[in-house]
Amino acid sequence: MLMVIAAAITCQMFFILFHTARGAIGQQSLSWKNVRIGGGGGFVPSIVFNPSQKGLAFARTDIGGAYRLNSDDSWTPLLDFANDTTWDYWGCDAIATDPIMPSNLYLAVGMYTNSWDPGNGTILKSTDSGATFTAHPLPFKVGGNMPGRGMGERLAIDPNNNRVLYFGSRSGHGLYKSDDAGVSWARETSFPSVGTYIPDPTDTTGYNSDIVGLTWVTFDPASKTSSGSSRIFVGVANMGSSNVFMSNDAGSTWTAIVGQNNAFIPHKGVISPGERTLYVSYSNGAGPYDGTAGYLQKVASPLHLHITSGTWKDITPALAVSDHSYGFGGLTVDLQKPGTVMAATLNEWYVNANIFRSLDGGITWTTIWAWGSYPNLNRYFSFDTSQAPWIGHPLGTSDVSAKLVGWMIESLSIDPFDSNHWLYGTGLTLMGGRDLLKWDTSHNVTLSVLATGLEETSVQGLIAPPVGGPLLSVVSDDGGYLHTSLDMAPASTFQTPAYGTTTCQFSGGDCSFIVRAGGVSGSTEPQIAVSRDGGKTWSALYAAAIGTYGGKVAVSADSSTILWVPSSPSTSVLISRYASTFTTVAALPPGSSIAADKVNGAILYAGSGNRLYVTKDSGATWTTSAASLNGTAVKIAVNPTKAGELWVSTTSGIFHSTDFGITLTALPSVAEAWGLALGASAANGGPLALYAAATISGKTALWHTDDNGANWYQISDSAHGFGSASSLVLTADPKTYKRVYVGTNGRGIFYSTA
Repeated sequence: MLMVIAAAITCQMFFILFHTARGAIGQQSLSWKNVRIGGGGGFVPSIVFNPSQKGLAFARTDIGGAYRLNSDDSWTPLLDFANDTTWDYWGCDAIATDPIMPSNLYLAVGMYTNSWDPGNGTILKSTDSGATFTAHPLPFKVGGNMPGRGMGERLAIDPNNNRVLYFGSRSGHGLYKSDDAGVSWARETSFPSVGTYIPDPTDTTGYNSDIVGLTWVTFDPASKTSSGSSRIFVGVANMGSSNVFMSNDAGSTWTAIVGQNNAFIPHKGVISPGERTLYVSYSNGAGPYDGTAGYLQKVASPLHLHITSGTWKDITPALAVSDHSYGFGGLTVDLQKPGTVMAATLNEWYVNANIFRSLDGGITWTTIWAWGSYPNLNRYFSFDTSQAPWIGHPLGTSDVSAKLVGWMIESLSIDPFDSNHWLYGTGLTLMGGRDLLKWDTSHNVTLSVLATGLEETSVQGLIAPPVGGPLLSVVSDDGGYLHTSLDMAPASTFQTPAYGTTTCQFSGGDCSFIVRAGGVSGSTEPQIAVSRDGGKTWSALYAAAIGTYGGKVAVSADSSTILWVPSSPSTSVLISRYASTFTTVAALPPGSSIAADKVNGAILYAGSGNRLYVTKDSGATWTTSAASLNGTAVKIAVNPTKAGELWVSTTSGIFHSTDFGITLTALPSVAEAWGLALGASAANGGPLALYAAATISGKTALWHTDDNGANWYQISDSAHGFGSASSLVLTADPKTYKRVYVGTNGRGIFYSTA
């Protein structure tokens, strides 16, 4: 058992030092905040309201941990303490909030069930609404970022005995039960199915070739006995065989509910207590990306009776039947208004996802949008993106490019205490509003982006030019942003071209000249874009071959030369001079790390294996340094004001050169390093501040030194672990001392203040 305590943020700086033979190793406290993007920026698989305490709700994400709702509709992150050892806590596959003791919260965490995550999963339990957690290990893996992560909830608390929990596992492990409030878990061997659905059995990575397993667990709160609930329902990812099971004896025996339509996978199972009815949404894939057919069903007879043949009723909206192009994911009922049920399509890519609402238990339905006179749309909502203006607005009633309702909608919830309040998650953000009942009268609700505090982007690149900015970021899926303020959401993403971006760099001689690489396979646009005004506007660089994408770029100090190491279809190093067609640099190994000198426009660097490569003639010829890096090169950081000075992170440490790589000196105490950044000095004329994601004196963390490694200070802390160290993207402010930007794989961007 491991107790994890979330430490409070402090503005006070302090040092904890211990000395080694080579210098001091210590802890340095900084204040940390998220750079505000404002719209979430990623998939929100689930939103769960506590049914007993008004205003208490939680959201889980696939790579960014879990959040608690605040009274102002913002969100508080709960798992920022996750560090290099517990990075997989940010993969949250299930969440359960206690209906008897609302301060109890349970999370099932773990990122992948294949080899990408080496450890087993964990149940995190909090007794203070997520302020602190105790970790209880599971004997199998959990897949918070695996296929089917939007189904659920897989984790459920017995509403009549909160010491009893069930968890529906993946990978063929079946149904697990805890009788001691989540401390220990044992398999329920009486449960008859582990699931058979595998998205792609041919996938050799194991990502799509694992058994999706059990999809949700739902207790019937009305089946109260002296020991808890007697009736439990479980959904299983089977197609073509029984996939909704029931126990009437508190889990001792299980039977498939007779009469079920088992053609597709049950994604959600929600009980409406006032109707004594179980609603189920189905899709013909695990989600969250797929889904081309589906249906909605309910168990129509009272749940207190034995459920027999003929109790299922198909309530699929007629429009969905005629469209026949999407499944169903998100599903919710209004506890204040029995018979009110809502469901979301999964996935209706053209023109937009739709949300259905019924006031009569699924007999009739209305939608949040509908076709008018083609090609015009009737949108039965106004759209408020004031908290994240970069998400944008439609250009008119016939504009189908802006998918305003969203996509990948697996989470959909009505507040159990307020019928006007509803929330749902998409593949991009978290949305909802507080005037839902207008749907039933004027049929025009306010649809708002409500993701403030929820920062879920996977950051691929950061730059802090000495002029402009102060920061530019590029992230997976969403593209990138020019941050003119660190505490206000950007007005827009990078446009023309707009695509998910993997890297960006500026020219040392003209910091308004910026190059970025797109990461979109199959695009008909060149995946290199150039800005000449500090990131405000962009244009595609047609020197890049169509079909080549991703990877990293470097741009020379005179802006004449661009190096590019794409991720596909080859990782060969490419070069373009004066916007000429990119050609292969035969002298450099594929997949090299690259950088450009920030002062001398003719000098560029590359690292591969234990060697450093240098060109002094803009890439015409390359020389190999005689000095060894003693490990594989990872990242090259270059002094912004002094030619020839650079630092290289490797699998065996950090190496420093002041002579264009001719000699390389290992920094003390560093065993391995990944991201590097150089920032403003502690004193005018002093050494640059160096920041590193590294293993130093046996501790893998985020570190800072003012004297080139003679003394190191850890700046990540018990409240801010930043997840996996090897995935961190770093840059530092050239003007503000101790201002470092930390890009994470799932929790957006953090910045520090002394």
